[in-house]
Amino acid sequence: MLQVTVCTAVLHPDRLPCATPPVSQEECEGQGCCYSLGDPVAPCYYGNTVTAQCTSDGQFSIAVSRDVTLPPLILDSMHLVSGHGSSCIPVAKSNAFVLYRFPLSACGTTFQGAGDQAVYENQLMADRNVRSWSTGSVTRDSTFRLRVSCSYSTGDFLPLNMQVFTLPPPPPATQYGPLTLELRIATDQQYSRYYVNRDYPVVKLLRDPVYMEVRILQRTDPNLVLVLHQCWATPSTNPMQQPQWSILVDGCPYAGDNYRTELIPVGAASGLQFPSHYQHFIISTFTFVDSASQKALSGPVYFHCSASACVPSAMESCMAHCPMTRARRTPEKQASENAPRNLVTTEGPVDFQNTEADQILGQKGSKWRWGWLSQLSQWLYCSATLA
Repeated sequence: MLQVTVCTAVLHPDRLPCATPPVSQEECEGQGCCYSLGDPVAPCYYGNTVTAQCTSDGQFSIAVSRDVTLPPLILDSMHLVSGHGSSCIPVAKSNAFVLYRFPLSACGTTFQGAGDQAVYENQLMADRNVRSWSTGSVTRDSTFRLRVSCSYSTGDFLPLNMQVFTLPPPPPATQYGPLTLELRIATDQQYSRYYVNRDYPVVKLLRDPVYMEVRILQRTDPNLVLVLHQCWATPSTNPMQQPQWSILVDGCPYAGDNYRTELIPVGAASGLQFPSHYQHFIISTFTFVDSASQKALSGPVYFHCSASACVPSAMESCMAHCPMTRARRTPEKQASENAPRNLVTTEGPVDFQNTEADQILGQKGSKWRWGWLSQLSQWLYCSATLA
């Protein structure tokens, strides 16, 4: 019997009939579906999960809810791995479900004889949501694969596997100059503690928040304001390498990202001696994707920020203005762009562990390994590093 939440989570307009009325509650739940006596249209409907059946007339019946993963599946991207043709497309679809029904001998189904059992197997796959721009592509989704196998003589047999393909760690780089900056990662949203060398490697999942901090070191002028200009990611310590993915553009979250970077104000309530010497922001972990093949790229991910120290004046507020839609740069931004900048680069990168394993349905995300942070410094366009 299905868990109550699997059934109640399905909104009435999204219900997809699992059996044709009249049907008893026992028959409905015996097929792995939800039953609602008070629903005259669809008393027997699919639950908020994956429901697979082998029908008595030799058909696969596979219903997939968009909410079996987080973020939800893109149902329009769901397809049979090997099946093509008109019989291999969904027979029904709603905002929350997609339903496939096709013969056991069609759509790329594999057959295996095991004693008196005839075992049929097929796979469904949903593509990742890939965000692209001129210099790179990223994703925060793992590949969703659903393997369904049926033993024809026993009727309903559904071991379901979702495979999350994970990826590997890298090297660092540091340089020094008269203006010393540090880029580091906090362990929590309060920025109360920071990872140190003995804490690494730190394991992260795709889409996990990463609490980033850039700060000025060895300066006691309370009038100084740390200004971040551009922050981006590359596969190496070289900040000019392609592909790239923007994190901050002109000090504002990159608008082309479906997981926007979150800027965290640092004020007097932080308890810091010089709060204007700090910039905090939160990113959502991702991996680079090859623009041509749409496959996740193995290897490290380094973060870089260009920054400058600014003194507020009547002509320069030292603040980035981030409207919902930015038509053009303001004179303030152009003035700040003329200021000397430092380039801060992560020394210890983000990386995937390159292992492939079958995972139980419901497991979401891929592991990331973070390197260690160290302070950095530079002159004008200087290269400092965080790991």
